[in-house]
Amino acid sequence: MIPYVRREKIMEELEKKDLMYIEDFVSIFEDVSESTIRRDLKNLEEENQITVLRGGAVKRKVNTFELPVGTKKFLNLDEKERIAKFAASFVKDEEVIYIDSGTTCAAIVKYIKARDVRIVTSNILVLNEMDNPNIISCIIIGGDFNKNLDSISGPLSDNTLKNLYFDRSFLGASGFGNEMGVNTPDIREASKKTIVNTNSKKCYVLADSSKYNKSTLCKAFELNQCILVTDKKISGLEGKIQYYIVD
Repeated sequence: MIPYVRREKIMEELEKKDLMYIEDFVSIFEDVSESTIRRDLKNLEEENQITVLRGGAVKRKVNTFELPVGTKKFLNLDEKERIAKFAASFVKDEEVIYIDSGTTCAAIVKYIKARDVRIVTSNILVLNEMDNPNIISCIIIGGDFNKNLDSISGPLSDNTLKNLYFDRSFLGASGFGNEMGVNTPDIREASKKTIVNTNSKKCYVLADSSKYNKSTLCKAFELNQCILVTDKKISGLEGKIQYYIVD
């Protein structure tokens, strides 16, 4: 297991409990030494994601940071690809669609089978997927480049998006839930998502089930204001929102 994936698993375990000990993590990871776990915890503490207490206790900090895209691309790979492929099936011929930041959203492009599709995006990763002959044009909006997310955002992006309208938009999220809505740690990304949601005939949020009930700094909009595409049935959402479960 590569370090990025192991550290994400540590964070997932800390979401389930308020406090854990180094011995707990050693028992979870097979064939991983205590010294390796300690290095992982030190790195996470330096990233301000956790606090390591005396006696080896570990607690999660309130998440106000977005994982770098270089880290996220290794996480939940199968779920992301299945979600992206399923989401691409909604796109119809000659539609104008918006592709949000994030690895899952970028993966949609290669699966689009509808013809003469136009893309508007703030996601630099989309450029790596533009071999699809069904895409006839791609507009990259201007703004401030965030190298950690391979995303463009900020006031210039917002002003551009306020005057654009989409048949469908596909958005990412750092967390989602009935109370916390669709959320992200970055206020600029949240603002962008809010505008796009308002200007879309249909807005889809692509998020694997590991993000359910995860709360970060900024709510972009309520969960019932979009169509969720996820990988597992989630108890508590039935009848409250429209969502699809990917086979």
